[in-house]
Amino acid sequence: MSSTTFTVRVDSASKKRLEKLAKSTGRSRSFLTAEAINEYLDANEWQVAGIKRAIASLDRGEGVSHTGVKAWVESWGSTNERPRPKRSKP
Repeated sequence: MSSTTFTVRVDSASKKRLEKLAKSTGRSRSFLTAEAINEYLDANEWQVAGIKRAIASLDRGEGVSHTGVKAWVESWGSTNERPRPKRSKP
């Protein structure tokens, strides 16, 4: 895999922590930083994709009404607990 270089500014405390971790793990600061960026991207790309799928399903009318969810949650722990509300179909 080819790589490229870019500069990022961090506070001096973070830089010192990174240097300490690099030394204690035998890895370079560059390696650790690239790994951290990749993990951040993986987590956030996954989350954003999920949010977009959820919004699209709501746009198609496949949601559960706020009123239905509220009534269900308010019934928790009572003798008349309601069943989980079902998604509406368009």
